Amino acid sequence: MIELDLRSGLPIFEQLVNNFKELIVREVLKPDEQLPSVRTLASQLTVNPNTIQKAYKELERQGFIYSVKGKGSFVAPIKDQVNREKLEVLKKELQKITVEAMYLGLSQEEICRWVTEAANHRGHGESKRSQGESND
Repeated sequence: MIELDLRSGLPIFEQLVNNFKELIVREVLKPDEQLPSVRTLASQLTVNPNTIQKAYKELERQGFIYSVKGKGSFVAPIKDQVNREKLEVLKKELQKITVEAMYLGLSQEEICRWVTEAANHRGHGESKRSQGESND
């Protein structure tokens, strides 16, 4: 679930924050779901509990989690900030796919056509935005 790269130049607490944010944005962790306790996670990842606590505090500061005294930390309900984060993750994924498609010989026009086709092939679960509202 949580992946740490000890050879990375990124501090462990930042890796933890990024991992949890991705899990929340991808909805692997659901709103109001309880996170592992600081001690439990520290033991599982063999990381100093202070590092876990620092990551949890940063996630709470950013609005991704909330704490209940005596109960622990929980995933916060999705807000606009999380939606922006999710859109940024999707943008990065699209960029990776686009680069791979171009490497395999697809032209920019073909990729645009595929995106247009995908956008026009909406399923039954259309959102208000896909039903005609603009996001400009």
